Amino acid sequence: MADRMSKAEFIALIAMMFATIAFSIDSMLPALPEIGAQLSPADPNRAQLILTSFVLGMGIGTFFTGPLSDAFGRKPVIFAGAAIYILASVVAWASSSLELVLAARVAQGLGAAGPRVVAMAIVRDLYAGREMARIVSIAMMIFTLVPAIAPMLGAGVIAIAGWRGIFASFILFSLITIFWMGFRLPESLALENRRPFRLPLMISAAQEMFSHPTVRLSIVVQTLCMGTLFTMLTMVQPVYDIIHDRAESFPFWFGFVALMSGTASLLNAAVVVRVGMRRMVTWTLFAQIIFTSAVIALNGTDLSDTASFALFVAWQTSIFFMAGTTLGNLNAIAMEPMGHIAGMAASVIGSISTVLAAAIAAPVGLLFDGSLTPLTTGVLTMCVLAFGLMLHMGRIEDRLPA
Repeated sequence: MADRMSKAEFIALIAMMFATIAFSIDSMLPALPEIGAQLSPADPNRAQLILTSFVLGMGIGTFFTGPLSDAFGRKPVIFAGAAIYILASVVAWASSSLELVLAARVAQGLGAAGPRVVAMAIVRDLYAGREMARIVSIAMMIFTLVPAIAPMLGAGVIAIAGWRGIFASFILFSLITIFWMGFRLPESLALENRRPFRLPLMISAAQEMFSHPTVRLSIVVQTLCMGTLFTMLTMVQPVYDIIHDRAESFPFWFGFVALMSGTASLLNAAVVVRVGMRRMVTWTLFAQIIFTSAVIALNGTDLSDTASFALFVAWQTSIFFMAGTTLGNLNAIAMEPMGHIAGMAASVIGSISTVLAAAIAAPVGLLFDGSLTPLTTGVLTMCVLAFGLMLHMGRIEDRLPA
């Protein structure tokens, strides 16, 4: 890496690029009631689509950004993504209809896919082996703080400038990132190492992946686990606001839960080597089925509001914790047989699972009726399906030759 940037500064920049996604999603949570009341007064619940529309655009963008950066270089793709992201933020800021905001959020997601995917490619260009793993781990540790503070930042911006001010903060965040990268980080992919962009190769990679039973199952399970996480994200603010009357303290509770669940990656790193990725995912899903079933059962009893709220916070933490002990393992399971097309496979896996998860979470989120029933039922259904598929994956692995 060029002498202009120290390793510490490089890690901070990569962490900021990773954080684009979390900041773009979690800082919007406190704004949903105001946006729903102003832009969709007949059905304020539709404001939840602001979250899943962004995820949908991000998933679509993930399919293309990796291969595009292999063809044209890392920095041009991030610059192009930032331009789309900033323009979409301007459109969302000026929008007078929810439909236009949703369209802008899809475009924002497309743009944000640049730093999400390409930042990892930059690390891979400049480092290898254990040093690469160390840098990514440190950057991810910094990144885990963003979901904890993003709702509080969003609430602060709303208090000063209203919900439209959040889109201005997105513009500022993106400008800081690209100017920092533009002036301090040289292009990491040399011209002689670039590969032409070929859409047929991506389609061929997707076909190969879905023909492999273990890869196919892991993508579907990853979709269901991400769908569980996105469903919780779409409904969590209304649950705090409407069911528990804690809208004002929501950003602080969300931050607490994010910090607690951030330890999942540490647990996974300590345990997965001994028990294996498939067992780790299977056991986590089984535990979540038990916990969610208990929440459904207790929700029908005469719990005090304090006890009911404490139960929900614990359950929310378990959902976020589950993401930390399943998604990385499932991605590794899917990637393991695809080493010969690793870069292409990473884009395809990320894109397909994210788009399908958003497609699941959006309609489930719209079912919110002032009770926990749509959320708990949706989560339980997805976890049961995912658990069954993991058991089936185990039977397939048992039949494979040693």
